[in-house]
Amino acid sequence: MKNALEFQTWILPQVSRTFALTIPQLPEPLVLVVSNAYLLCRIADTIEDDSLLTFEQKTVFSNHFIDVVSGKESPHSFAEQLTPLLSKNTPQAEQDLIQNTPLVIEITHSFNLNQQTQLIRCIKIMSNGMAHFQRTASLNGLKNVEELNQYCYVVAGVVGEMLAALFCDYSQDIAKHQTQLEKLSVSFGQGLQMTNILKDIADDKERGICWLPQDLFVDGFEIGIKKTLKITCEHLQQAMNYIYLIPKNETGIRKFCLWAVAMAVLTLRKIAKEKGFYTGQQVKISRTTVKMIILGSNLLIKQDKILQFLFEKLTYSMKNDA
Repeated sequence: MKNALEFQTWILPQVSRTFALTIPQLPEPLVLVVSNAYLLCRIADTIEDDSLLTFEQKTVFSNHFIDVVSGKESPHSFAEQLTPLLSKNTPQAEQDLIQNTPLVIEITHSFNLNQQTQLIRCIKIMSNGMAHFQRTASLNGLKNVEELNQYCYVVAGVVGEMLAALFCDYSQDIAKHQTQLEKLSVSFGQGLQMTNILKDIADDKERGICWLPQDLFVDGFEIGIKKTLKITCEHLQQAMNYIYLIPKNETGIRKFCLWAVAMAVLTLRKIAKEKGFYTGQQVKISRTTVKMIILGSNLLIKQDKILQFLFEKLTYSMKNDA
């Protein structure tokens, strides 16, 4: 178990700077399970994103991975079969993650029954859902907002549901609001995912993919972006409502959630300002901005009225310019 814990601690910042920053803010019992959950999702995502694997191979390995997480298949055979098939363009950190799947799974299977159930459910929905959308992905985009909602659910909304369940498993006080939290968590995930979709428009185009809904863009690209920004802000408002339900003494969980929303809002403001950006890097918030988010969150983490005032001020133009 020691080697598994050491690997998980080491690999997390290699595959995600953002989550390596936010996850440690959580209470210690949650750091372990949420870190592991993120790595499981990243393995599923790596399978779907690999450029050399065929759709058939992705389906086989996605199903194999679901069985591995469920404890029905060997993580060793999964890693041994998949690792040599990965494209050289797959980041080295993700290749290392796939190769060390047995260490990740060792930690997964150490959790309590409820935690494991939530992780398995998430990976099943995510893996099956991503496979469906990857098969139909093209530059034509998604058909409509309803299909966008479905896509965002399988890649992010279900993660939000899982996190809400894990938070409730951790705290009885949080569990008092479980029904509301789980409902809001889908919007929480969708707001963050739609921010990523907008940020990655140009980069996705280079890969021959578009996740924007056609029905929002019938009156032109600029109007479509404005409409998408408005919808994204509406989902992020639900994310703020989610945060307000977390007890104020749970500052770590509040920071984990608030940092994500704040980074999303400031990214959206850059997107709204930088019309015609060519890469996601152009609208990526700076490290200085991230430091400001951290400082501001630490000062205001219990001040819900001030947080709501700031959210409304920062999103006002995007919500009223569509």
